[in-house]
Amino acid sequence: MVKILVVEDDVRLNRLVCRLLSDYGYQPIRCGSAAEAFEAMEHEPFDMIITDVMMPGMDGFEFADAVRQQDREVPILFVTALDDMASKRKGFRIGIDDYLVKPIELDELLLRVEALLRRAGIASSKRLCVGNLVMDSEERTAYVDEEEVPLTVREFDILYKLLSYPKKTFTRAQLMDEFWGYETESDSRTVDVYITRLRNKFKACTAFEIVTVHGLGYKAVLHENGK
Repeated sequence: MVKILVVEDDVRLNRLVCRLLSDYGYQPIRCGSAAEAFEAMEHEPFDMIITDVMMPGMDGFEFADAVRQQDREVPILFVTALDDMASKRKGFRIGIDDYLVKPIELDELLLRVEALLRRAGIASSKRLCVGNLVMDSEERTAYVDEEEVPLTVREFDILYKLLSYPKKTFTRAQLMDEFWGYETESDSRTVDVYITRLRNKFKACTAFEIVTVHGLGYKAVLHENGK
């Protein structure tokens, strides 16, 4: 089972995050400070670390820096109220892998956890759940309210990519390179055709929408409570 260290001094938020992770098959360990986290890490290895920044004693920057000196590979996700570019720059320069600003949407947190674990090559849940949509990357199936939505392999891969990085804009060129290859004779309008198909197939799904970012490409936007 994938073990995730959750370092957060807000007890309520810590419990909420750990409950979510547990519900989706992960094994979360709660810590209220960096000192508690280091003690936990002495007893067992972790596959991922989710940490706040503003904590009593050692803050998240110092904690992440200390972790990176010992382990260059473990994925680190900052979950913090600090929304300024200087803090983000500092975190990424230290070596964190992702940065999520509070208040957080739990569905987005889960997607980012799954994405980071995939990038790290760590075996984790093969299911991506967004509201009333469930996608299984191993079987390449998608269900809305337990009813299967038929998808081609390429349609599945594009949607799974967008939902794995909610709010991140992917250009048409990026999607073409990844799912058609550099030497394809198709042009960027092909991406538009696939996006239209996906929108039509999932028009009954209230959990997300694929938004056009004019002049750039597309992104997935999650809807809280499916609205």
